[in-house]
Amino acid sequence: MVLRIFAALATIIALTLSGPAMADGAVLSGTVFFRERIMLPDTAKVSVQLLDTSLADAPAKVLGETVASGKSPPYAYAIAYDPDAIVSGHRYSVSARITEGDKLLFISTTHNSVFGSGPDATEILVERVAEAISAASDGWPEGRWLAEDIDGGGVIDNLQTVLELAPDGQVSGMAGCNRFGGKASIDGSALSFGDLFSTEMACAPAIMDQEGKFLDALRRVASYRLDNARGKLILFDAAGNDIMVLARI
Repeated sequence: MVLRIFAALATIIALTLSGPAMADGAVLSGTVFFRERIMLPDTAKVSVQLLDTSLADAPAKVLGETVASGKSPPYAYAIAYDPDAIVSGHRYSVSARITEGDKLLFISTTHNSVFGSGPDATEILVERVAEAISAASDGWPEGRWLAEDIDGGGVIDNLQTVLELAPDGQVSGMAGCNRFGGKASIDGSALSFGDLFSTEMACAPAIMDQEGKFLDALRRVASYRLDNARGKLILFDAAGNDIMVLARI
């Protein structure tokens, strides 16, 4: 009898302790897919992240991440996250990438919005890197590019924010108020900008604000995609979010 009483108490205590912990968590689920009729190698990994992309001048904040499951697309994922971390008015999205070791195979190139006013976009399309990068003959997007959007916040009308890429990787241009320069490196779809230097002129606060966002975005660039049909260069951060769109000029 005593043993049964202790067993009952132990069960009640266990339920009491586990109940709040289970209630505190939440799960966002969906799928990752691509359109190509190919099989991925067994060593490939499908990674998905839940991101807070609200701050235009800061890297996206990772709220949860997981590895999707399945032998072929669509790959199913379920990301555990803390619902208390979701703040009204913030922008949230999910992004995905498929890698094999250090090699990037597929990446999502659109904003998949969640926790907004519309339905959650949890079905994530990823694009094959080898085909998404339709660059110049030597694989380098050389030329002059005019910024049309920075971190989803647009740009100031009639303000020329220009990125110039030379065939040897030299970088120059007009950030808005000041000219800048430096060096960039490319490896397949991967793109990174080294230390950038600029002049130190002062302009109106709005111009200086856009200049700061432009230079900060360049420092966060991890990959790129050329849309030759529209004459656009899209730059992505390490999480696969498009952080800048530029037009060829």
